[in-house]
Amino acid sequence: MEIRAMQPTELDRMRDIDRSEEIRTAYVQKGNTIVAMDVHWDDSGWVEGDGDHSFDQMIRGAAHYLELGGTAFGAFDGDRLAGIAIYRPRLAETMAQLGLLHVSCEYRRQRIASRLFAEVLRLARADGATEMYVSATPTKSAVGFYTSKGFTPTATPDPQLLAEEPDDIHMVLCL
Repeated sequence: MEIRAMQPTELDRMRDIDRSEEIRTAYVQKGNTIVAMDVHWDDSGWVEGDGDHSFDQMIRGAAHYLELGGTAFGAFDGDRLAGIAIYRPRLAETMAQLGLLHVSCEYRRQRIASRLFAEVLRLARADGATEMYVSATPTKSAVGFYTSKGFTPTATPDPQLLAEEPDDIHMVLCL
C-alpha cells in the first residue's frame, strides 16, 4: 500500500472507495460528552449523481478543502484508491482540521486510516498547529478511531461545521 499526496485532478478517484457499512452503535453529542445508542443502519455508501451523499458532492467538498490550502493523501493499492485523508491547515489560527478520512470497506482494519492520519498529523505539527479538529460521522467505527487517536468531544464546536454537520461528533485533539 502506497501512501502519497494526491493532485486535485486525482480527486475523481474517490469513486473507487466503497464506504458501505453496517452500523449497530451510533452516538449523540451533548456538550463535551457522547451518548451511545443502539441503531440498525445499513449505509450503502456514496451514490452516483449530484445529490446528498453522492460521489460528486464528496469530490466537490474535497476540492474545496484543497482550495483552502489543504492537502489530500491517498492510500493506493496499485492504481486503486483504497483510502483518502484531507488536511486543512487553518480552521482557526492554531487549529488544523482533518477534513475527511475514508477507507474502502474491503481495506479496513489494515491500519490504512492510521497511516493516512499520521501524514495529516505530521503536516499539522510542521505547520505549527496546536490543535486538530474533526467532525466525525457519529458511528462506533469513526468515533472509536478518533478517540483512540486522542480526540475528545468539544463543548464549543466550530459554528460553521456544526451547521453543516449537526449530527456529527465534533472533536479536538491537542497536538
